[in-house]
Amino acid sequence: MARKRGTVLLAMSGGVDSSVAAAILMKRGYEVVGVTMQIWQESHPDPRHGGCCSLGAVEDARRVARRLGIPHYVLNFRRVFADTVIRDFIHEYRRGRTPNPCVQCNRFVKFDALLRKADELGCDYISTGHYARTRYNPHTGRYNLLRAVNKEKDQSYVLYMLNQEQLRRAIFPLGAMPSKAETRRLAAELGLWTANKPDSQEICFAAHAGGYHQFLREVTPDAFKPGEIRDPSGRVLGTHNGIALYTIGQRRRLGINTGGKPMFVLRIIPEENAIIVGDEADLYEREMLVGDVEWSSIPYLEKPLRVMAKIRYNAPMAQATLYPLDDPRRVRVVFDEPVRAITPGQFGVFYRGETVVGGGVIEAPYAANPDAETTDRAVKRALQIVQPFLLEGAEA
Repeated sequence: MARKRGTVLLAMSGGVDSSVAAAILMKRGYEVVGVTMQIWQESHPDPRHGGCCSLGAVEDARRVARRLGIPHYVLNFRRVFADTVIRDFIHEYRRGRTPNPCVQCNRFVKFDALLRKADELGCDYISTGHYARTRYNPHTGRYNLLRAVNKEKDQSYVLYMLNQEQLRRAIFPLGAMPSKAETRRLAAELGLWTANKPDSQEICFAAHAGGYHQFLREVTPDAFKPGEIRDPSGRVLGTHNGIALYTIGQRRRLGINTGGKPMFVLRIIPEENAIIVGDEADLYEREMLVGDVEWSSIPYLEKPLRVMAKIRYNAPMAQATLYPLDDPRRVRVVFDEPVRAITPGQFGVFYRGETVVGGGVIEAPYAANPDAETTDRAVKRALQIVQPFLLEGAEA
């Protein structure tokens, strides 16, 4: 019998990607332990959107594990998810910013909490169905995060914050997969019924008909107070129904009569409960400030560095220069050409070739800090709404 290469704790969402990841790991000689991370369960789920935390997803993961002959467990991560991902989501929208909860979930739950659970269980590695790659660089002594071979499905953007220990122990079996079609073909070949399961497109804690707006209305109604919509000169054009309904670059559903002239959200000013709208040309900027920076391929930024930068998950790469600041956790980014709709709360991620250099949260000098007590109340309200519908299980 071939000697096993180690034990891997694999996060199984019930989708085709993590299903195939399990099969690839087994083929490579790893002992695989599958876990489904129960982090949320909608109080009023929409059956059309079976998210990664739905009861159906748990059963799908269990069926795949049974087919492959690996153990499968359901772990309860609801507390860490609420205290980190949900808290940040609420906090950012109340600041007039647009967060990406998937990045924070990867940061605090799928890698940090999962790695600690792997240590408890004596597992050597952790793994997910993300499309990304890792590689050790002997010249720098650092583990690098690389873009996936399949650039269309590349998910390195949402993994930029992984630290060296997480990268050292993370395995991404789908990083070299040439296409999603090939992933599905392999799943079908293995007899995995998830082969044709649609990809999840919804935020897991807002996978219902009302989406995340309804979720925010339930937990933080103060983000939906009416306020002024102004043009850049300060002229009042109308009234909005809450800053949480808007994001930078938005054109539709502004709630004002533009007379047929295209107008876009330029700024959100939470301390004044105001939305600034204007011409599309005013959306283009050449600079941004990025905070809470996590460096990946380098320990820190000591001098200006040429990079390719992404300002949101689906944004194209743009050439830019990074400039260090006195605060090592912040960086000034200057683009070669103006880029459209730099959005506070989204993440700026930097690349050199295939390698992730680092990234952080796009800041804005006008973003106010809401009081922590109100955010705490909103998080507690979120837990109260969902508590009766969560699966029971060992608290992670």
